[in-house]
Amino acid sequence: MFQDYKIITPNAKIKIWFRNSLHIMKAVILAAGEGTRLKPFTESMPKVMLPVANKPILSYTIEALKRNGIMDIVIVVGYKKESIMDYFGNGKEFGVRIEYVMQEKQIGTGHALLQAENYLDEDFILLPGDNIIDGGSISSLLKEDCEICMLVEKSTYPSKYGVVEVKEGMIKSMVEKPEIAETNIISTGIFKLPLSVFDFLKNNVKQGNNSITDSIRSMIDAGKNICAVSCKGKWMDIVYPWNWLEVNSKSLKNLSSVSGGKIEKNVVIKGDVIVGRDSIIHSGCYIAGPVVIGRGCEIGPNACIFSSTSIGDNVAIYPFTEIRHSIIMDGATIGSHSFVSKSIVGKGTKISSRFSNIVGSAVIDIDGKFHRARDIGTFIGEGCEIGDGVVITPGKIVGSNCQIEPLNLINRNIPDRSKVI
Repeated sequence: MFQDYKIITPNAKIKIWFRNSLHIMKAVILAAGEGTRLKPFTESMPKVMLPVANKPILSYTIEALKRNGIMDIVIVVGYKKESIMDYFGNGKEFGVRIEYVMQEKQIGTGHALLQAENYLDEDFILLPGDNIIDGGSISSLLKEDCEICMLVEKSTYPSKYGVVEVKEGMIKSMVEKPEIAETNIISTGIFKLPLSVFDFLKNNVKQGNNSITDSIRSMIDAGKNICAVSCKGKWMDIVYPWNWLEVNSKSLKNLSSVSGGKIEKNVVIKGDVIVGRDSIIHSGCYIAGPVVIGRGCEIGPNACIFSSTSIGDNVAIYPFTEIRHSIIMDGATIGSHSFVSKSIVGKGTKISSRFSNIVGSAVIDIDGKFHRARDIGTFIGEGCEIGDGVVITPGKIVGSNCQIEPLNLINRNIPDRSKVI
């Protein structure tokens, strides 16, 4: 990856000029947050870098902007910023131009946007970096004549977002994460905004009102017209780990089969399957797509991988193991005669033989709130070591860097860095 990126402090003003630079407008992507509801997977990376179909969430936003001719991008970084900057660099490999600006403390989306003020000289697009979107989402905003536009969508979890009231195509009110949502129409956090938004941001941040929602409400109170634009393209958000599995499954449906690895004789492949460079699929394996397998993996022999599964780079799946509808992150190992379904396995986790998780319904505690989820497996953080014959019941979360001795039945959540004997 290119390493000649620049990180810009809020008080500096550095312009990088490119030959033949043509763009519609700049975009600002907010990527400073952590994603606490997705722990333990965000222990070592921000939410925007979690893989969906083996690509970071943030890459979908950048691709959507590029498809609409928006090549100049300012990314506001903060939590674990190095993982973002090392991966995307100056944007050249992705066909865009990226500048970075730092939010020292993650105290709100409005405060985050304020850090980018010096790098904007015209109307711009604002996006969160932790949603899966396509070009159609951006195109919907660009086609509107309104000076200020908000992309809205219907949500199953409206109380997790800014809930909006829309009348005659205009935003009349907005409430951030209400206990009880009056409607299921939410702000996606994607806006077309004029430079005058920074006046509202500054006033609100001075008063300790640090979210974008605070400034949007101030603009409404000041009589500004804010057009509600219905999302015509794809927009998906990952709120909880089980949502991640759903979004991954939907994203895999757009695959086209590609093989850059070695596939031995007597391997059965059905549907769309991507096999990365230097990966080996040993004899006797059965793979039913859509499935994506990263680089440098070793699968089988006689392993079965079923649809809606993403396997990262340098993963080893040992013989007679079955993987279904799961995300296996980079560097993980799953021993022989194991069964993994509706589950997420973190980076570098090593699972010994005869492991299995049970799929079913569960009540899951996330940040002190209980959520009922159906038809789910387990969520295992990075760097864990799990012994032979371990069984995990539905919905249990195993934190990062845990050790679980052989033949344990895990029927409760395991905190980070725990040892189960």
